Amino acid sequence: MGSDFTVQLALRLLLVQLLLAAQAWAMLTPGLAAVRIVLLLLVVGAGWLLWRHVQRTNHQVARFVEALRHGDGSAHFSGRSGSGFDAMGRAFDDAMRALRDERRAAGDQLNFLGALVDDTPIPLLTVDADGRIDLANKAARRLFTEHEAFTQEGFRIYGATFANRLDIAAPLREEVLILTLQGRASRAIVRSAALARLGNNIHVVIVQPVQETLNAIEMTAQTDLVRVLTHEILNSLTPVTSLAATASTLIAQVDDPRLEDARLAVATLERRAEGLARFINSYRQVASEPVLDRRPFQAAPFAAELARLFRAERPDVALDLLLDPSDFAIDADPDLLAQALINLLRNAGEAASGHAASPRVLFDLRRSSAGEIGIAVADNGPGVPPELRRDIFLPFFTTRATGTGVGLNLVRQIVFAHGGTIDLKDDALGGARFEILL
Repeated sequence: MGSDFTVQLALRLLLVQLLLAAQAWAMLTPGLAAVRIVLLLLVVGAGWLLWRHVQRTNHQVARFVEALRHGDGSAHFSGRSGSGFDAMGRAFDDAMRALRDERRAAGDQLNFLGALVDDTPIPLLTVDADGRIDLANKAARRLFTEHEAFTQEGFRIYGATFANRLDIAAPLREEVLILTLQGRASRAIVRSAALARLGNNIHVVIVQPVQETLNAIEMTAQTDLVRVLTHEILNSLTPVTSLAATASTLIAQVDDPRLEDARLAVATLERRAEGLARFINSYRQVASEPVLDRRPFQAAPFAAELARLFRAERPDVALDLLLDPSDFAIDADPDLLAQALINLLRNAGEAASGHAASPRVLFDLRRSSAGEIGIAVADNGPGVPPELRRDIFLPFFTTRATGTGVGLNLVRQIVFAHGGTIDLKDDALGGARFEILL
């Protein structure tokens, strides 16, 4: 392009010089007035061609620079007639095409990175220098839904300590915090890091909920402990039971009044050993994780059947059954879920009947707009003291003289096996309220 332009420029300059020389010759030669006029017009025309050649080049270059300045990759320069300008236009078009390809590749990469961040399953938040908090991906938008403002104060609804970590001046750290999410306390690992973006400093906060993982670890530890304990105790108890039965049989065959006390002692030992063996065997169910047969079923007939069972067992306790909407599908193991709810309803009935003059139990099933299944069992009993709420789900823990401490632990195992949560709260009826979220 450069050599073509130079050649054309040199030719035009040579033409102007030749015409100027001819004009000078005509001016010096008498009797050539008409020739002088013609040569003058030719000099003007050659000058105009030279000026137009340079202006068109300047115009093309200016268009190219202006397109670059505005990021306009759609500009075209080829197709213009004129010596030297077709080559220049093609060069400019090739440059624009390369620029468009680079911008397209960069845009595709940027879109990929944006989609990668948005689809990352770990919630990401950013905090800018002005204190504005941005939910950077879908996981964050699903997790944090209750704030009214995207500020540090607005996020205090999730916990004061967590909100303090969203200060741009807060130290960078990694820690386990308790967040209040959807009305439930939940542990999460919170990490923060500093980034510089376009000359601005921002904090990136990663929130990784770990409550379900901790629950699973706790349940596994409990079942392993129970499995070991029951196995070892039964191994030690089996010969004791056998020897006690043998001794009881032998002593019963001897007719000697002096052995009466020994006979009673051995018989008592035999009964207690057998009873202890049955007691330990009953706890073996705690050491077995529930195996789900998950399938969809309708909530209305499921809830109605549980209500009939409860009313048949506890006709003295009023049961309020709430279903919102009137019917919907539940994706769960109907048998295991029924077992868990029967335990909760039975406990609620016993608590209410032993405390209130008009015992009452609430059985509430509902589905949220997000598709979550919420189940609540509440009563007007005495409730559970705050200091015992962390213990009632432990295996073998009970506050009733006739309780085994297995029921609520099994309930929690069944809920966790479904990937759900269970919480204990106070209810407006005055007693305890167990809330299950699937």
